[in-house]
Amino acid sequence: MKNKRKYLGSRLTVVMLAVITLFTSCNKNDEAFSSRKVSFNSDWSFHLNDSIVDKDTIGAATKWRTLNVPHDWSIEGKFDEKSPAGYGGGSLNGGLGWYKKTFKVAAEDSTKITSITFDGVYKNSEVWVNGHYLGKRPNGYIGFQYQISQYLNYGEKNNEIIVKVDNSKQPNSRWYSGSGIFRNVWLETTDKLHVAEWGTYVTTPKVTTEKAAVSIETTIQNQNKEAKKATVTTTIFKEDKKVATEIENITINANASQTLKQLAEVENPILWSDEKPELYTAVTEISLDDKIVDQYKTTFGIRDFKFDLDKGFILNGKQVKIKGVCMHHDLGPLGSAINTRAIERQLEILKEMGVNGIRTSHNPPAPELLELCDKMGFIVMDEAFDMWKTNKTKYDYANDWEKWHKKDLTDQLLRDRNHASIFIWSIGNEIPDQWSETGVQIAKELAGIVRSIDKTRPLTAAMNPPVNMNIDEVTLQFEKKNVQINPIAASGVLDLIGYNYAHQTYEHHKENFPNKAFIATETTSGLETRGYYDNVSDVVKKWPVRWDLKFTDGNPGNTVSAYDQVQAPWGSTHEATWKVVKKHDYLSGMYIWTGFDYIGEPTPYEWPSVSSYFGIVDLAGFPKDVYYMYQSEWTDKTVLHIFPHWNWKAGQTVDVWAYYNKADEVELFLNGKSVGIRSKKGDDLHVMWRIPYQPGTLKAISRKNGKTVLETEIKTAGNPENLKLTTDRSTIKADGNDLSFVTVDILDANGTLAPNANNEINFSLKGNGKIVGVCSGDPVSHESYKGSKHTALNGKCLVIVQSSAKSGRLELTAKANGLKSATIVITTE
Repeated sequence: MKNKRKYLGSRLTVVMLAVITLFTSCNKNDEAFSSRKVSFNSDWSFHLNDSIVDKDTIGAATKWRTLNVPHDWSIEGKFDEKSPAGYGGGSLNGGLGWYKKTFKVAAEDSTKITSITFDGVYKNSEVWVNGHYLGKRPNGYIGFQYQISQYLNYGEKNNEIIVKVDNSKQPNSRWYSGSGIFRNVWLETTDKLHVAEWGTYVTTPKVTTEKAAVSIETTIQNQNKEAKKATVTTTIFKEDKKVATEIENITINANASQTLKQLAEVENPILWSDEKPELYTAVTEISLDDKIVDQYKTTFGIRDFKFDLDKGFILNGKQVKIKGVCMHHDLGPLGSAINTRAIERQLEILKEMGVNGIRTSHNPPAPELLELCDKMGFIVMDEAFDMWKTNKTKYDYANDWEKWHKKDLTDQLLRDRNHASIFIWSIGNEIPDQWSETGVQIAKELAGIVRSIDKTRPLTAAMNPPVNMNIDEVTLQFEKKNVQINPIAASGVLDLIGYNYAHQTYEHHKENFPNKAFIATETTSGLETRGYYDNVSDVVKKWPVRWDLKFTDGNPGNTVSAYDQVQAPWGSTHEATWKVVKKHDYLSGMYIWTGFDYIGEPTPYEWPSVSSYFGIVDLAGFPKDVYYMYQSEWTDKTVLHIFPHWNWKAGQTVDVWAYYNKADEVELFLNGKSVGIRSKKGDDLHVMWRIPYQPGTLKAISRKNGKTVLETEIKTAGNPENLKLTTDRSTIKADGNDLSFVTVDILDANGTLAPNANNEINFSLKGNGKIVGVCSGDPVSHESYKGSKHTALNGKCLVIVQSSAKSGRLELTAKANGLKSATIVITTE
């Protein structure tokens, strides 16, 4: 966890050089230091008010259950057509919940400062310690901290913390929010002289390949009753190697804070990039009389970047196209309860596709996401708000805007500004106020807050659109007449002009905004159900016809074709927008709506659909076919992907698509007979054959200069007979948090995926672990994500296994009527 404080025991009284040497030798082994920021996630008691008898209080008769946080109680509920959250909120209920925990604090800590930190509680959290009220935070997405030293019992006497979480007023979100203490909780103990919460600010004002200037601003708090003379030593490490040290002596008054600025030089810096995300660590130590009383770690990256009017995004002198996706905060079947491995898996899947950017739509993300983006190399747009003063839903954040927006934005910036992965701040998404002078004034206020805290990154807003959409309905071309500029875009307050959709206007950006760089903040909104296909495939459909009209057409079972042929009316197909962004250097990049499907907002449908169709990857983490179009365009991998499956009615005409790269042509064979050679023409991103179905084998061969590049084939599947289990990792940590994601495939007797199989699969687990999620990626499924059974979608299903704190062997078994069962072993250690 970033910014952990570590305290070297007082029994070690050493000169500063020895301390630095000790840290250098033990940097890999954090046990050499006693951590001062510890997890506070385990052994909470939880109660969900489930009747009017409960009202909003708890008492001696309240029934509690024990659990660990992070926790999302909404994901445990049943899908409900009448849920006040609506289908936009995933048709899962909110409510009012209570958490409590008893804990002890060592007697020797009575002279120190103890704080409780919550990374996020959705929403309207109120906190008490030993009956003392600490405060309220309405915003569920931003972290907050309370000092609790003065209310604690020290020694053997227990302490009690109570957290009230009120998510009962619905709807308050346009997507699934989740409910509860859904991010991590920490107990932090420091000396009275310490680095403040989010108290460092590391920047690199000058970067070359030979030398980098590193500026470290550190806010130090003295909560003693007398002034203190201290030594502040900041040491910069690259892994185990010390690369720079700055030492400063300070005097800080009683009950005061002071900001110290140190400037270091790093010789021959290893620069952070999306391809090689190299990180450094600044370790700030505060010493009194040669004894270290506080230690604070800040991870950062050294990189140089700009958004250029002509060349787009330049990173370390190299032109880089931002190939990003938007992501909501839920983790599919795990709900909104944060899990580091689950986020990492999502990012791994996206990296394989060629993604190098993440937009945190539309709120401050979990710290763990940003830490992983730092380590894995993603260009992050960190977004603050989905609304300002004007509501989008009845009970949303607009009701808290006046009192809380300054505090929430300030805290987000202070918390996040050291992350190497963050390159853009976004102050809002599709804000209703954007069309008024009031909105301009708010934008200027927010921009002032951002620039007072961080001047190193450009500022944008996701506007819909920056210019009015004069689109000819016949040619779908932007008409350069009577152009009206969005008031916020026209105000000059933004550094980047952020486009939500409106891809027809991109090629006119330099005419409309000659002095402002471009970023596509949100694009595409293509729609697909994994594994379902409409024929004919080359007809583009707008579902719904207009954003404000109820959708009355569609497919049986609320399905959407997985050919790239269905779009929301405000968006485009996947190919259409990428063709434009790919074409021009000055178009710095795009963030596609969305990387993964998410719970809620099931456009174009309403109930019984409960999750989205926008994702390039479905809710279970299984790629849809368009994933391979991007992989063929965005990576150096050699790609040849043909679809759809090959189980159809005899004589039915079927469209076969191929995504490919590094080849001149693709030849398709049906049962050994060629049905033609296809090559991409112009800006084509796929090729297609329209052929009558015959059972058997489809085989594709891609060639370059007449030589075979790749071969792939799809076979007609027989009747489903077998289950196959495949885990993403067969060995996981025995820490009570780690996860193994197990894919379940339904196969015929020859091992071919049965693409129309929708069997109900039952799961059982032996050993010290538990099943924490099941999912098929079906947007219409109402089966619990927290059960031990689930119905597959088009031959596939997912089950998620979590370790316990005990090492050993986990044995997962899957069974389904009429199919042979399967078992897989997962080792925890």
